[in-house]
Amino acid sequence: MAVAYVSRSQKKVLHKVVLLPIFIFLGVSSLSCAARQPPASRQKLQVHKHLKRLNKTPVKSIQSPDGDMIDCVHISHQPAFDHPFLKDHKIQMRPNYHPEGVYNENRVSNERENRIKQLWHVSGTCPEDTIPIRRTKEDDLLRASSVKRYGKKKHTSVVPITPNSVDPDVDNESGHQHAIAYVEGDKYYGAKATMNVWEPKIQQPNEFSLSQMWILGGSFGEDLNSIEAGWQVSPDLYGDNNTRLFTYWTSDAYQATGCYNLLCSGFIQINNNIAMGASISPVSAFRNSQYDISILIWKDQKEGNWWMQFGNGYVLGYWPSFLFSYLAESASMIEWGGEVVNSEPDGQHTSTQMGSGRFPEEGFGKASYFRNIQVVDKENQLRSPKDIGTFTEQANCYDVQTGSNSDWGHYFYYGGPGRNPNCP
Repeated sequence: MAVAYVSRSQKKVLHKVVLLPIFIFLGVSSLSCAARQPPASRQKLQVHKHLKRLNKTPVKSIQSPDGDMIDCVHISHQPAFDHPFLKDHKIQMRPNYHPEGVYNENRVSNERENRIKQLWHVSGTCPEDTIPIRRTKEDDLLRASSVKRYGKKKHTSVVPITPNSVDPDVDNESGHQHAIAYVEGDKYYGAKATMNVWEPKIQQPNEFSLSQMWILGGSFGEDLNSIEAGWQVSPDLYGDNNTRLFTYWTSDAYQATGCYNLLCSGFIQINNNIAMGASISPVSAFRNSQYDISILIWKDQKEGNWWMQFGNGYVLGYWPSFLFSYLAESASMIEWGGEVVNSEPDGQHTSTQMGSGRFPEEGFGKASYFRNIQVVDKENQLRSPKDIGTFTEQANCYDVQTGSNSDWGHYFYYGGPGRNPNCP
């Protein structure tokens, strides 16, 4: 076999010729890797950046028995002030006006409401000049469809019902179902209601069940303005089946604006006792003790901000007027009631419960209710609503029945079990 002789000088040349392209290839390859990180690494980076933005440095942290961590954040460092329009905002520490003529509930015992706590209260309190914020965990973000959509409702599916303008067949396709009472046809400057609190069973983690008030303005298209508050069970959002206090807002029909609780800039909280998104305890039990909460939302017509009060004494904070277009002036519709996601698992109606999971005709101690429902008029007076309408897509799955008496004013029972022999 012939052996080729290569001189030292030729070796140097060959070394350069052969290895130079290898270095070039390796260089290009490593640059490409830097530019194109694996999706998992990219997602982790996004998650950590988002967590840093959401979780502000606390003055104190409180471990709740349900696994939540409640951070006591200085009032001036809360997420609201990430909004460019709020950089120089002076916090309004109290509303200029409170609605007058609050329904005299002395005839109805308030003991049940007063006994309701948030679970984290058993472990401590937040100091003055701070607000309690439920800490967002990495797992919370990873459950979301995307980091960008975390804390937001799905735009295409949750525009509330306007019975006169939405074809029920169209809404059924959205996967959301309701049992509501509503008023429309006037200018509304707020609303109030007392609702009992339950822990409905959720069939699928991507479904939820809630009971709330909607303060609505605009059309039920791309420009809908909505302020919402109540209680909900949402495994996707919170990672468990606890019943939690929540709020929501949007100024463009859930497209780009708004979020749950304090998961984006918008709502300005002033209260150091109540944490948005924290668990409520105790909850009502079938044929047993009933526990209810009161929520009041009203417009401060001097400043234009929309305020929220929880219970009889907790003024939580406000949504600044500039967040909205139609609601900058007034609301055109108020809704109260329940909503569930029906993802039709196995091609059948979900068995996710609304309210107590019982139909309205079962009444007190069994069915869920809203009582003392009121609206705020242009004179800043709380009054009984006129011409209350009701709506549900499938009464055999979830239903609603209204009534009135001297103790409860205008009220309604609502809810249902979802899938049953009459709701396949």
